[in-house]
Amino acid sequence: MRHRKKGKKIGRTASHRKRTLQSLSNALIENKSITTTVAKAKALRPFVEPLITRAKEDTQHNRREVFRHLQSNDAIDELFGEVSERVGDRPGGYTRIIKLGQRSGDGAELALIELVDYNDVPPADTGQGGSGGTRRGSGKGRRTSTEEEQADASSSGDSSDEESESVEEDEATADEATAEEASADAEQGEAEEEEESEKDNT
Repeated sequence: MRHRKKGKKIGRTASHRKRTLQSLSNALIENKSITTTVAKAKALRPFVEPLITRAKEDTQHNRREVFRHLQSNDAIDELFGEVSERVGDRPGGYTRIIKLGQRSGDGAELALIELVDYNDVPPADTGQGGSGGTRRGSGKGRRTSTEEEQADASSSGDSSDEESESVEEDEATADEATAEEASADAEQGEAEEEEESEKDNT
């Protein structure tokens, strides 16, 4: 049983786990966002956030305490300089984990862990007061004004084409009727001429 055993082992020994979280923390502080597995991201969050909290107060004691975990002077300077200024008075919650799906190859669940204050694009509103639709179908089936104008223009063009085709069909049928009448008149005239010629012969 794992009673009162806080934290994830992430498949490593204590020393290996310590160095893994140390390198991930240095990469996160330097790049502001990294892509790793979901298990490592969840293990990294409780490791790095207390260090960011200590960086809010720039004292020699805090620098030594953070250096004990990171073992990198460049990461210390970045953390106590730019990162602490950007964090400001945020009361915790400095990181965000976004799941990215499975990795091709071994199928491991990937995640993006980033510093919240360095994210230029805010997350979409997930409140319950929206339209009630899902995110997957939110952009489908909606037309912009330009698309509606193009659709109206195409429908009007189709209707005009249909009208012109109907007019052409009417004209063709009228021409056929007149041709049939002319042929009938010609046949009748020929029959009358034959009758007259027969009478003359008799």
